[in-house]
Amino acid sequence: MRSRRKLRFRLVLSFALFGFGLSALFAFAALNIRERVENQLITSALQDEVDRLNEQVLAHPDRAPSFDIVKAASWSDRTIYKAPLTWQNLETGVHDMYETGQDGKSRHYKLAVRRKDGVISFVQYDVSRDELGKRQLLYSVIGSVFLFGLLSLVLGMWLSRKVLKPVTQLAQRLREFRKNGKAEPLALHFADDEVGELALALDEYANRLTSMVERDREFNSDVSHELRTPLAVIASTTELLQGSPDLTDKLRERLKRIERASRQATELIEALLLLSRAERRGPTRGETTDVAKVASDVIESQRPQMRDKPLSVDLLVNGSLSINAPASVLAVALTNLIGNAIKYTLEGQVTVKVDQDRIEVIDTGPGIKPEDAERLFQRGVRGEGAGGSGAGLGLAIVRRLCELYGWDVSMRPRTDTNGAIASIVFQ
Repeated sequence: MRSRRKLRFRLVLSFALFGFGLSALFAFAALNIRERVENQLITSALQDEVDRLNEQVLAHPDRAPSFDIVKAASWSDRTIYKAPLTWQNLETGVHDMYETGQDGKSRHYKLAVRRKDGVISFVQYDVSRDELGKRQLLYSVIGSVFLFGLLSLVLGMWLSRKVLKPVTQLAQRLREFRKNGKAEPLALHFADDEVGELALALDEYANRLTSMVERDREFNSDVSHELRTPLAVIASTTELLQGSPDLTDKLRERLKRIERASRQATELIEALLLLSRAERRGPTRGETTDVAKVASDVIESQRPQMRDKPLSVDLLVNGSLSINAPASVLAVALTNLIGNAIKYTLEGQVTVKVDQDRIEVIDTGPGIKPEDAERLFQRGVRGEGAGGSGAGLGLAIVRRLCELYGWDVSMRPRTDTNGAIASIVFQ
């Protein structure tokens, strides 16, 4: 899942984490180096001291230092038993010693041992005194890390505001253009940098998109105008021919089919023109569209598709339903839904049911899979077993028309028997 955090927040967070991490790494390195150097210096100093003490005892055995285990002491092989028990078997070198005093407190000290020519010398250095200084240094370093982390956060906020100011201004202008519905050149307001290049690219894209939209609108207007003229001629000529008294019933039925096809083409042109303009329009002169009447007309226009199939198409009206939309828009939507039901149903019944807030087209065809119900409204997708030369655009057009007018169109399989149910809910 992609992060939805703002770019400025991510920039500030990255800067703060970088500053905090760098400070913590520097503090860890400083403490580690200090402890290593201090340990080496103490070890070297203790070795020098115990060697010097051993040399003094060997050079002046009559002036051997008195027994004092706090700082330094020397014994011979015969008197080593007088030394503390934990010291007696230590080899030459520097050893870390841990003891618990009578007061119950632990004590840490370093003990340098030198064995030479029967003389065993000890030099003791109390490390406990330095541990308090180490803790104080550790607390100071931790405080410094958090302080530098806070400074990095503040600096990151200030820098992010400065760095992202042109990007913020670009986004603000784009929001204003979206509100006003009119695009203006962006590159004039920005410097010749990366943001300026982005603004210039947006200007070029907006110009190309505007030109494309204008060409599409002009094309749609020209096509609709040019097609309406021959369709009007067909409709008027058909109407005149139907008035002839010498027509046979067969010719009269064929003229009615031509008239219905002409009317459907006119309605489809009007609906497509609305879609191309993304324009929602209601019936003229304030009237409303009767859903049942439009459904009845569409059913009659689709009856020739039944041919000789053992199929019946019925209209069931359970209540009066009127909508504030052109009859042509509803007719295009119902023509696709009812036409698909008739095409896919080989035998049985197609029922068009009008309720208080919806219209449903129920068939007894092969049905659909639940997982394919939504996919059928995509462009180029056709149902299983579809024949003919259709392009799979009918249901996609229905979905776009319904979205334009705020209607909810859907398809689902029947649960009682084979078949599918297509419905439009008018909101």
